[in-house]
Amino acid sequence: MAETSTSTLVFKPYKAKRGEEYMNEKQVEHFRKILGAWKRQLMEEVDRTLHHMQDEAANFPDPNDRATQESEFTLELRTRDRERKLIRKIDDALISLDSGEYGYCEACGIEIGIRRLEARPTATLCYDCKVLDEIREKQMG
Repeated sequence: MAETSTSTLVFKPYKAKRGEEYMNEKQVEHFRKILGAWKRQLMEEVDRTLHHMQDEAANFPDPNDRATQESEFTLELRTRDRERKLIRKIDDALISLDSGEYGYCEACGIEIGIRRLEARPTATLCYDCKVLDEIREKQMG
């Protein structure tokens, strides 16, 4: 069976059986594993960044070298901040898994779908509602 990737997270796609109930125990466990692995990966990246910044921090006498280092650190911190927000979304998805709400659209209540959730495990809107949301966002500026 082929493996699929969410960013750099590799997993085997869930193969649903005919007539299988949506978000049954196997599916819930499948997504719990994906979300848990993704969160661990992001947390390791945070630790790696912290150690890198501590190890690489130097007081360069040349202002250009100092500016380059500060620019690199700023970019790295911005990336980590986006990942921090993603970790919060992952935590919310894990909570919704526990409550039985995971996999259903927050706007209309229909099934989001296994493939969409594998592509974006933190998705809270079905495809149609997400498209409408993006159209509204574009119109609002």
